[in-house]
Amino acid sequence: MPSPEPARTTSTAGQPRYPQVRVRLSTMDGPAGILIGKVAVALRRQVGDDAADAFNTAAHACGSHPELLELIRATVRVR
Repeated sequence: MPSPEPARTTSTAGQPRYPQVRVRLSTMDGPAGILIGKVAVALRRQVGDDAADAFNTAAHACGSHPELLELIRATVRVR
């Protein structure tokens, strides 16, 4: 099982940390809380509680919306 801590930067191959987890975001400019919630729910459902909790912690530490979007793209597949 992979480490539950989400990556802060994208990998060299451009793959997110959990490529099997796909999250549909209708707009990348949505409120931060909704974006965090959608990703956390998907991680909790498909990977486990530890991955979702680690993502939540990292997401709330982001200092800006672009930084949060980068974290999301580095963590899961976004459609």
